[in-house]
Amino acid sequence: MSIDIVEVLKQPKMTKVCAPMVRYSKLQFRTLVRRYNCDICFTPMILADSFVRSEKARENEFSTTDRDEPLVVQFAAKNVHDFLNAAEMVAPYCNGVDLNCGCPQRWAIKEGYGVDLLRKPNLVKDLIYQVRNRISHPFTVSVKIRLLKDIHKTIQFCKILEKAGVSFLTVHARTPEMRCEPIDLDNLKLVRDNVKLPLIANGDVKNLESAENLYRESNCDAVMSARGILTNPALFSGHSITPLSCIQDWLDITSTIPTQFIYFHHHLVFMLEKLLPKKNRIFFNNLQNKTTVLEFLEETYGIKPNNEPELYEPIKCTFSIPTMKYNKYIVRDDDSDDDNLSTNFLSNIFAES
Repeated sequence: MSIDIVEVLKQPKMTKVCAPMVRYSKLQFRTLVRRYNCDICFTPMILADSFVRSEKARENEFSTTDRDEPLVVQFAAKNVHDFLNAAEMVAPYCNGVDLNCGCPQRWAIKEGYGVDLLRKPNLVKDLIYQVRNRISHPFTVSVKIRLLKDIHKTIQFCKILEKAGVSFLTVHARTPEMRCEPIDLDNLKLVRDNVKLPLIANGDVKNLESAENLYRESNCDAVMSARGILTNPALFSGHSITPLSCIQDWLDITSTIPTQFIYFHHHLVFMLEKLLPKKNRIFFNNLQNKTTVLEFLEETYGIKPNNEPELYEPIKCTFSIPTMKYNKYIVRDDDSDDDNLSTNFLSNIFAES
């Protein structure tokens, strides 16, 4: 796949991105949001070690079509072997890989994934460097982070990744401790002012207006939506709530691409949240099979699935497990830039907590 995501991000307009959402940003949903002005899609976070070792994990966690691009596959990884091998395995079927350094869930931190990596800059630098030097451009290697309480440490972290060859960064403008609080726009802007890489801004994108405001105020190159686009997949096309055409498209897509009922139903629960009266919503949310769901939608809205032959079936991915070799990246004295960065600067950023 030859699309250069960096070039997409450099276009003089707001680039619209679907976030990596565990269980939810799979092929069917990506196919849907691409119909409604979404420019780039991420897969759900995939555990790199399981992906490399287990054929079942690969079958369950990754699928794509010839139309599923630009596509970034996000991995949770904590060693070079797993991240590098997983990246090489998916490279023929996507446009880039992303390292999750932003997941704040306790299980992820306990296992050394997500925001736990924010205190291991040398490891993250090595992960990026190895993949960047093994897979040629225009394939991208990116990182998704959260802000640290000390914004200067966030900036230093980003600059270290920049020097290691990261293609772009996604910044969720909250700290690991924050959940539903408003995003920290001021610190996001500080990161933007100090990092030369393309940046994707993430947080509080609930509709097209909020996306445009974040794009304008942060001066980032793109905006990413998670909860907002889950509730309204047509968000980036300007709809304030999910249009019925989007429900129709979801039925059509899932009639073409095999979809588990729980996944098929959960997405409809989100999409219908603001459309159905409370009584009807409770009834719909408790339906137990696809037949009753389809009957409800036809009776309520007069819509039913149509098979769409122009939609491609998922392509058969053939994964080759590569040789697990890499060279340790050593920062030389001449790697220092005008900011006199120290690669040990972030070694103990969580020592006080």
